Amino acid sequence: MTVLDARALNRATLARQSLLERSTASVPQAVAQLCGLQAQEPQEPFIGLWSRLAGFEPGLLDDALTARQVVRTHLMRRTVHLVTAADALAWRPRHDAMLRQRVLGTYRRELADVDPEEVAAAGRAVLADQQARTMSELVRAVEDRWPGPPRRALGELLVAALIPMAQLPPRGLWQRKAGVRNLPLTTWLGRDTHPVPIADNDPVGQHLVRRYLAAHGPAASADLRAWCGLAGLPTAVRAVREELVAFRDERGRELLDLPDAPRPHPDTPAPVRFLPAFDNAILGYHDRSRIIDHAHLGLSVAGHRAVLVDGRVAATWTVHDRRLRITPLRPLAAAEQEATHAEGRALAAFLDEGIAHVQFDTGS
Repeated sequence: MTVLDARALNRATLARQSLLERSTASVPQAVAQLCGLQAQEPQEPFIGLWSRLAGFEPGLLDDALTARQVVRTHLMRRTVHLVTAADALAWRPRHDAMLRQRVLGTYRRELADVDPEEVAAAGRAVLADQQARTMSELVRAVEDRWPGPPRRALGELLVAALIPMAQLPPRGLWQRKAGVRNLPLTTWLGRDTHPVPIADNDPVGQHLVRRYLAAHGPAASADLRAWCGLAGLPTAVRAVREELVAFRDERGRELLDLPDAPRPHPDTPAPVRFLPAFDNAILGYHDRSRIIDHAHLGLSVAGHRAVLVDGRVAATWTVHDRRLRITPLRPLAAAEQEATHAEGRALAAFLDEGIAHVQFDTGS
């Protein structure tokens, strides 16, 4: 079985994440190809798309959100993601049990005496008027029946687990600050979700496996589980196994992939790219060594924005006091500094925040 080293896996990831070459895809096409973008920080998807799409302008994502082509919703790993409307409707039923388990597990004591089905029915009755509500407004409408649990616990149970919700614009629009207003996905999108059988070869799970590998492969089952939060999708993996090709990484793990997916030569040049906080290219794996050194793994879950140099996380970046500050994590050669500075200037122009300087911060 062919062994793929970290550099080969890195280039495969960059190719599928449109980080080797900017794509000409539309915003909905790109969001679908990426299997969504993590979006609990509302402005970060704009940076992620700018780094991946040729000629991307913020209004393109704004238009996709307001036209209901893409939607903000709780999905993979109980995290807010930006996904296409079609994916939100198709994938949400498969994630329902995981979302419920995670919220009930987080608030085990607080929600011990609550019947989730009764809470869900009460929440749907409130939302039957098709008016969007904040989590606080929804909790206030039902809390007389459940005065015991903390409002936060009851609210998260409603909006992140029991009722598939869309977070409505202006939340998530370019340079707009807006609170979360929730409306059931089916109301916002005008289409229903449909429960699907899991035991019968898990058809939605099979779709998730193929889509994940298209965006992140080659990858192990543990990587798939880390991405979606589901328990490895073993039935689905078995069902599609004969469609796939297998490799091993340097640790001996089996990696699965679509046979015709891009796997560029490990020496393929990789341009500098600035990534947003919580980017898919980093968080989409259990083993992130293909893109970030072990010593810096904490950055990937702490909300630090990263800079890829030669395809790997080599710096972090921030914007403060009209300066885009780049903090290297390793020494950068002169050519790497020049390329990073040039891409930083382009990002500064895109962000349109009056950034006057792009500078390296050595900490000295």
